[in-house]
Amino acid sequence: MDLKSLIRDVPDYPSEGILFRDLTPVMADPRAMQYITERMSEHLASLKVEALAAIDSRGFIFGAPIAAKLDIPFVPIRKAGKLPPPVIGIDYALEYGAARLELSTSAVEKGQRVAVVDDLLATGGSAGAGSKLVTDLGADVVSLAFLVELEFLDGRSALPSGIDIFSMVQY
Repeated sequence: MDLKSLIRDVPDYPSEGILFRDLTPVMADPRAMQYITERMSEHLASLKVEALAAIDSRGFIFGAPIAAKLDIPFVPIRKAGKLPPPVIGIDYALEYGAARLELSTSAVEKGQRVAVVDDLLATGGSAGAGSKLVTDLGADVVSLAFLVELEFLDGRSALPSGIDIFSMVQY
């Protein structure tokens, strides 16, 4: 399936000089969503993933159906102040600003094999932060999976080494 043809380019959004990749047309296409869920599920199943952590908010759109298909727990990694305590948090930089992510301290188990899913890999800030939260709680991140990877931003270099990195569409 040609997922790239469904992704809309939005120049100068959210700020001048940024070319935003709008994934809402992909999300509006049931066949595309089924294809993404199936393909990512197959890949993550091959890694014997035991839980799926997804990054707020677009990561939830892709992560929840994958976790359901794999019959494993869905773990939300949320923006600051969205989860009830106790939580751990981390501040990080993204391609056009800064943010904070949080994770419930009971979200993953020590030694659990976890995949972190998000919609897009750009500079690696969100994925790196999410991965660190999971490992800080003692779980093992075995894969970082994305629908889109902006290779020209080299986000892979900001991610932990030795972890599977999977992306379906590259720019």
